[in-house]
Amino acid sequence: MNSDDNTLRQDARVIGLVGLAHGTSHFYHLILAALIPWLKPAFQLSYTELGLLMSVFFVVSGVGQAMAGFVVDRVGARAVLFSGIAMLGLSALVLSSAASYAGLVLGALMAGMGNAVFHPADYTLLNQRVSRARLAHGFSVHGISGNIGWAAAPIFLTSIAATQGWRAALLWAAALPASVLAALVLNRHALRPDPIAPRGRAEAGQDGTLDFLKLRSVWMCFGFFLLTAVALGGIQSFASISLESLYGISRELATSSYTAYMLASAVGMLAGGFLGAGVKHHDRTVALAFAAAAALALVLAAGAGPSWMALPLMGLIGLCSGVAGPSRDLMIRAAAPKGATGRVYGVVYSGLDSGLAIGPLLFGLVMDAGRPGWVFAGVALFQALAIATAVGVGGSTRARQLAPA
Repeated sequence: MNSDDNTLRQDARVIGLVGLAHGTSHFYHLILAALIPWLKPAFQLSYTELGLLMSVFFVVSGVGQAMAGFVVDRVGARAVLFSGIAMLGLSALVLSSAASYAGLVLGALMAGMGNAVFHPADYTLLNQRVSRARLAHGFSVHGISGNIGWAAAPIFLTSIAATQGWRAALLWAAALPASVLAALVLNRHALRPDPIAPRGRAEAGQDGTLDFLKLRSVWMCFGFFLLTAVALGGIQSFASISLESLYGISRELATSSYTAYMLASAVGMLAGGFLGAGVKHHDRTVALAFAAAAALALVLAAGAGPSWMALPLMGLIGLCSGVAGPSRDLMIRAAAPKGATGRVYGVVYSGLDSGLAIGPLLFGLVMDAGRPGWVFAGVALFQALAIATAVGVGGSTRARQLAPA
């Protein structure tokens, strides 16, 4: 076997392992949401109290991501990733044994802590262990695995809860990170981190300081993730209900439209991996993809077309959003100073959790006001605002790269 075959095999192994871990984290994003029909009567909870559990998860995860990035750069991504997966498993055990609302809050807090490590650890490992030629494909698989986790959680958890109860569903959920952690430990050599540079001899940006926070591009990336996540939060929470009201379609078709969004997004990520590998200015790819997605969202918001339009339009929005995914991650990679990858991804991706915490609350107010069309208009607005941040990131990065040393 020649060296190219060896490199391909090594890259595929790392991409597969990191993707498996990322899918697990996204599975846990919905571990409470999927069980709301059982948790609400079991603990006599209001929807506000249930919503607060999700807010606890994402707030803790968002704050934790920024902190986890520093830990990744200090002790290495592999150890941090392993600890996060273990924490997810423990959180499910705590949730399964909860006897009160306080127990659910503790479990949500632990799940948020576990989820916090994945983006800084995952992207650091991909950047360190995957060859540059296949990095875009690695980012593509990373995004697709997250979508698979989102799609699998409701099916898995509700199926078990319906037959064995919600506590059994959570116990089975705990088995997932345990199995994944075992697989990663067996393949730990493939995920070996780069040596940590001594503090006194580290390059600029690699000495554990906060210098990278002075970069305008880092905060533009944070803003990009915040804005796109608010839009995603609206789609995940209220797209189906809005489509029912706007187009008079059945709940089954409305739900299928959301499924079409998720599946098309995965296809878009796969295509975006090839696109990202072949272009240089990734911010422009992101801008074009989100411009198309925003335009399609406005068409949906109008509610003027035939009912059959809902499913294909949702699919097209997902496709365009997915295409932007790998280029988005490559854009952030270019914006990160050498040696500060974990910190940059940690801070930037905390914007994702922040947006996912804000989106459902914001669009919930819109739905309470009886304006379902505004959900998609809001999605379009936040995607359009995200375009401005993407262009800003690309411009700042190019200016920094062209500046004299």
